[in-house]
Amino acid sequence: MTNKSTPTKNRGQKPKPPVKWAGGKMQLLKQFEPLFPRKEYNLYLEPFVGGGAVFFHLLPPAAILIDSNAELINFYQVVRDNLDQLLQDLEKHKNTKEYYYSLRALDPGNLSPVQRASRFLYLNKTAYNGLWRVNSKGKFNVPFGRYKNPRIIDKDNLQLVAEALKGVELLSGDFSRVLELAPPGAFVYLDPPYHPLSETANFTSYTPGAFTREDQIRLHRVFAELDQRGCMVMLSNSDTPFIRTLYSHYDIRVVSARRAINCRPTGRGPVTELVVRNY
Repeated sequence: MTNKSTPTKNRGQKPKPPVKWAGGKMQLLKQFEPLFPRKEYNLYLEPFVGGGAVFFHLLPPAAILIDSNAELINFYQVVRDNLDQLLQDLEKHKNTKEYYYSLRALDPGNLSPVQRASRFLYLNKTAYNGLWRVNSKGKFNVPFGRYKNPRIIDKDNLQLVAEALKGVELLSGDFSRVLELAPPGAFVYLDPPYHPLSETANFTSYTPGAFTREDQIRLHRVFAELDQRGCMVMLSNSDTPFIRTLYSHYDIRVVSARRAINCRPTGRGPVTELVVRNY
């Protein structure tokens, strides 16, 4: 589990998130910087890792990364363990509508881990708006993005990602698994699917089953248990009365983000988000 010093750190180069991910935190890192723990920690845990912007920024000495999206976790595992094979497989892909839909139709359960990871990255880079959305049966259903020259293979960055993931534990599962793994003194960052800003908000599901109001309440219980255990906990969520009330006993800060994914360009303006901390 220990993530020893790597060439990435020695060169001062940090990886960028290797996948497009709705709600990614790259744009918020400068606002997050003064909010990260000042106290040292020997283990970092992130139960909704997604694109991993915070992890790749912090490059902690040891980490456990969790996500309910099994395709995403398989991708990270393959980048960490079989990057050369992945890069070779990625060369076969074509940026055409016909090829896109033929690959989208494949059942990832019938593919090898490397082929699954290759398919995942290709679809992520060529799908409309970089969305990763599945239907009620868990099938990826985003249409072709029609990009002229998508950068499917970023070898240099993938090498930095592979270095950063060496020794990192990667797990697929529910966010509550963090309770089995987080010792006192660990830093836990929680970045769940956001609570909708309105009752009619169109919420994107990245795994079968949407993240419900009940899931938000369940997450709050996990936050509280980690707090009582002596972990440092930081959470991102939408700025809604429900979330403010749910976490009213903790430190709440407001940050400003751009909406990166919206079906209407007029809906891509700045929006406030909340950062909740127990420290």
